[in-house]
Amino acid sequence: MELHMQSHRYTHRWPDWRAAALAGLVAGLVFLVLDLLAAMLMGASVWKTLTMIGAILLGPDVLAQPATFQVSVLLAAVVVHFALSVVFALILATIMAPFHFDSSVGMASVVGALFGLGLLLVNFYGMTAVFPWFAEARGWVTAIAHIVFGLVAADSYLKLERHADVPAGA
Repeated sequence: MELHMQSHRYTHRWPDWRAAALAGLVAGLVFLVLDLLAAMLMGASVWKTLTMIGAILLGPDVLAQPATFQVSVLLAAVVVHFALSVVFALILATIMAPFHFDSSVGMASVVGALFGLGLLLVNFYGMTAVFPWFAEARGWVTAIAHIVFGLVAADSYLKLERHADVPAGA
């Protein structure tokens, strides 16, 4: 298969917002399951991870409490996590659509993995200035989870995307 670099030049093309939002929810779910499974396998508390996410909305005082089940923390963590997942997938789709990175599974996967890696850098090295408690979560598990998030978001977007030349009911 030949790679045509000309096919990835910028053209004004809007993403399929619905597909991007759904891809964000799918990727967010996969990320959360991976992250929580990794915590369990490594003997860490899954509630610690959820408390760290919930603290974005509830404030850092929640981190001083024991990392045990609390409905308010769980709800805050779920809302924040999935809202960010959708926002990040919308950003990824905004990159993919105009450059036609949604032209193949291979291209979408590479762009998605790189996006996930970029997201890791922003979230765990840039945003720790605002949310310093995330610095302790840096590591290979977090890196893999972010790369997988990008892969799943990009590939899900590719599968869910509706093209303008295809009728809505087709």
